[in-house]
Amino acid sequence: MAISKFLIASLLLSLLVLHSVEAGFMELRTTITGAKNTPPKKIDCGGACVARCRLSSRPNLCKRACGTCCARCNCVPPGTSGNLNVCPCYANMTTHGNRRKCP
Repeated sequence: MAISKFLIASLLLSLLVLHSVEAGFMELRTTITGAKNTPPKKIDCGGACVARCRLSSRPNLCKRACGTCCARCNCVPPGTSGNLNVCPCYANMTTHGNRRKCP
């Protein structure tokens, strides 16, 4: 009986030490690389798409397509057209007919 209590206590202590060491390495990695375990910030797709589609001849269609692309890519290229190299995900999205989806 005493051996099993000792074994359980040793196991719990080992797990506690292992967890502490792992947490220390994660903190060290964050300090060295500057990386944090936070997801990237979501952009305001509505505002970005209004700016992107302000000169469009079909603004409602443009905003709807832009909103879909923005939600998937979390990115909208600056300006009213072009600049697709800034957001490759946005630029590479196509419709079923292989036409560019995002305005």
